[in-house]
Amino acid sequence: MSAVHLQVDGPIARIVIDNPAKLNAFTVEMLNQLEAHCATLERDLSVRGVLLCSAGERAFCAGADIKAWAALSPTDFARHWVREGHRVFDRLARLSKPTIAVIQAHAFGGGLELATACDIRVMAPGATLALPEAQVGIVPGWSGTQRLARLLPEPVLKEMALFGRRLSAERALALGFLAEVSDDPMATAQAIADGLLKASPRAHEVAKYQIHAGVGEDAAAMIEALGGGMIGATDDKTEGAAAFAEKRKPDFSGR
Repeated sequence: MSAVHLQVDGPIARIVIDNPAKLNAFTVEMLNQLEAHCATLERDLSVRGVLLCSAGERAFCAGADIKAWAALSPTDFARHWVREGHRVFDRLARLSKPTIAVIQAHAFGGGLELATACDIRVMAPGATLALPEAQVGIVPGWSGTQRLARLLPEPVLKEMALFGRRLSAERALALGFLAEVSDDPMATAQAIADGLLKASPRAHEVAKYQIHAGVGEDAAAMIEALGGGMIGATDDKTEGAAAFAEKRKPDFSGR
C-alpha cells in the first residue's frame, strides 16, 4: 500500500507523505515511491511546480522509521539505507520543476533533510526543526550535514546536530531557511506556487540549473545539462544526427 501519493490535478502537483500513524517516518518502500513519483513528474510537461506536504497534524516527517534500519548490518546500513535514501533525496532536490515543502508540523532528522531537498519552504509557526540522530546513536545520513550546511550557518547546524537544540519557525525564517511562516502553510505555499504560472517554465528550469551549479548542487551535471540544452538547439546538432543516420559526412554550418 502506497504511503507516498502523487496528486496531479492542474499545473501544481502535490507529493503527499501519508504515514501519520508513524509520524510520517520513512520506510524503504516510501523511498521507492518518492523516487518513482519524481521520475513521473520529470516527464510530465503539464506540471509547473510541486508542493511536498504530509498527512496528519503531529509531524511533517519524523525522519526514518527506526524499525526499518535498526537490525541492518553496518554494511547494509551504509550501502543501502544511507546511500539509497541519499540518492532519492538528491533526485527530489534536482527535479527540474520548482518545489516547495509545506511544513505543517515538526520536521526531525530525515524529515528536515526531506524539506531541505526542496527549493523553498513554508512552515507553521508552532512547528520546529531538529536533527536528533545522535540521541539514537547515529548521524544525519540523507544530506543533513551536507546540503543543510549550505542553508544554515555552521554554529546553528552544530547546535542542532551536536547539542540537540530545536530550531523554531521564527528563527528559521530569520536565518533565511524559510520563505514564510504561515498559520495556513498549504494556502501560502499554493499562492507562492501559483506565481510560477506567470512566467516561462523553461526559464525556471534553466535558472534552477544555474543556481544549483553555482552552489555546488550536482554542479557537473547541471553544467552539462545547460551545455546540452544550448547545443541541442543548434543546426549543427540536427545536421550531425542526420548525417549519422544517413551514413554521410556532416556539413556543419556553425549555427
